[in-house]
Amino acid sequence: QVQLVESGGGLVQPGGSLRLSCAASGIIFRNYNMKWYRQAPGKQRELVASIRIGFDTTYADSMKGRVTISRDNAKNTVYLQMSSLKPEDTAVYYCNARTQIQAIGYWGQGTQVTVSS
Repeated sequence: QVQLVESGGGLVQPGGSLRLSCAASGIIFRNYNMKWYRQAPGKQRELVASIRIGFDTTYADSMKGRVTISRDNAKNTVYLQMSSLKPEDTAVYYCNARTQIQAIGYWGQGTQVTVSS
């Protein structure tokens, strides 16, 4: 059974920081590109960051400089460190795992991030 379980979300004040985690099971984790997406109510799901099997990373322009994605293959976990958070960062953040030949990979259930004073 494939499972992606996100955690670490919650309520944070503007300017604050959060670290999200996504623990994977049921896949050969080191063979998967890992991505973080987010989706706010009434808005399109958007890519936040990605880290490939070779550990190279990409980031959305909207969060560049405020976010770092990393992975620990020994723990089957991908992380998203966020700082200088803004109210517009409020969304459900989802973890995605996909091989190079997959059009759509596996998804977690998401973790809610709310940035508000």
